[in-house]
Formats: sequence, structure tokens, C-alpha cells
Amino acid sequence: MIHAKAIPIAAGFAASLALNLLAPGGARAASGDGIEVEQAEDSFYCKERKLGTWFYCEDPRPEPGSPETAAQVPARERLAAISTALEELKARAILEPTPENVTAYVRFQREQLDRSSLFADVWQRALWQDPGLDYTLQRPVSTLGKRAWIDQRKTDRDLAMSRLSQRYGVFYFFASSCGACEIFGPILKSVSDKFGLAVLAVSMDGGPSASFPEYVVDAGQYERLGLGADRQVPALVLFDSVTKQPMPIGYGILSQDEIMDRVFQLTQVQPGSDY
Repeated sequence: MIHAKAIPIAAGFAASLALNLLAPGGARAASGDGIEVEQAEDSFYCKERKLGTWFYCEDPRPEPGSPETAAQVPARERLAAISTALEELKARAILEPTPENVTAYVRFQREQLDRSSLFADVWQRALWQDPGLDYTLQRPVSTLGKRAWIDQRKTDRDLAMSRLSQRYGVFYFFASSCGACEIFGPILKSVSDKFGLAVLAVSMDGGPSASFPEYVVDAGQYERLGLGADRQVPALVLFDSVTKQPMPIGYGILSQDEIMDRVFQLTQVQPGSDY
């Protein structure tokens, strides 16, 4: 026999349970006919009571377009979507230039410009804080930094040139009828005398050179060094006595600095390290 005073208590408990079972936004309970009923995410039901398979708790699923959903979309797809939206707004503003369409395009474009500015700013800050990423430490862009870099580069270049004759020699191809050779001969002679660089002058037409009176006549050296069939003069080739490999320096009239810079680049600098 149920006590009369227990009836209101039981009814109150049943009503409370029903409210908990039907409360929106909580965990779900499956009824006997398979219909899912929303259950409040209450630690009493989900953790303490452990009501088994008839009652289970789960995190609410994010709504489409929410930050949680956006974070799951790959960044490349999100960026592509921004580009597509920008092009669509631009096309709409051009084809239908109403104040609303133009304003929508300008506003969206400004948002992307702000995004780009933020990226550039963070990029610069990251370079400042990580010397391994800051290329200006290798090739300065400031006036003072450039001056210091150039001075150090010339010091390294002159030191390398002073040791060059220990391993390298130079083939100088000229022609007595070549006006450019008459200008270039003294320039090369000056570099040779300054650094003790051995130069073998090779006449392409058998004629003499005022700067290099001890010359030889071409007997196929031009082609064997891989300079091609056009026989362009003046031509300068650096020859490595260790590897027996020729390295063309250049054609035409070169200044002293150009000769030394190219020789230094070819012998001392790894490809790609200067850029």
C-alpha cells in the first residue's frame, strides 16, 4: 500500500525526470520505439548513474558555418573559397553596378587587403625574430649594410685571387684584327700582373697581341674547351689544373672587377648561395 504522502513526491520526481529527458540541447536517450529523446547533459545521468545503452551522452554537434565547422575545412579550400567569392562579387559589381553590389565588392576586397597586410606584418616580425630566416643578414638591403657587405666581399675576392694561380690558369682567345681585343688585352694583363695569374694567349687568326707577345696560334683549343663553333673573341676561359675542367668566364670586353667577380663566383661560391 502506497502512502498518501508519497504520491506527490513520486509525481514530482516523475515530472522532474520527464523535464530532464525532454530538455533541449542535452544528451540523448533512446525510447523503446527508437525515437531519440533529448536528455540534459547532467553529470548525474551521464557520469554518476551510468544508465547504460538506453541512456547515452554526447557533445552537441557544431552548426554548419560555426567556427568549429570552419576549422575542419582545409586551409587551401578556405582560401580558394575566398578567391572565388571575391571574383564573384567583382563580376557582379561590374555587370550590375548598383551601389549595393559595388559596396559589397569593395568591403570584401578591403577585408582581404587587411588579411594580406596582417600576413605581411607577421611575416616580417617572424624574420626579425629568427636569424635563420632573415636573408638580409646574408645580403643586406640597407645602405650601411650593403657597404659593409661589399667591402667584405672584395676582401674575400682579393684573397681568393691571390691564391688562384696555385690551381687555375686562364686561356685568352683573341684575334689581331679584333678591335675589342685591343681594348680588353691591357685590362686582362693588369689583372694577371696584380695577382700573378698565368695567362695563355691564343691567336685565332695567327696575328700578334700587344699585351701578350708570347702567344700561340689556335690549333683546336677553342673547340676542345667547349666554346662552340662561332669563334667569338675576345673569350676568357678559366682552367682547373686539378679537375682538368674548363670554366668559361665570358666574352667581349670585361672590366677588372667583372673578371675578378666572375672568377671568384666560379671558384669560391656555391651555386644558389648568393641568391
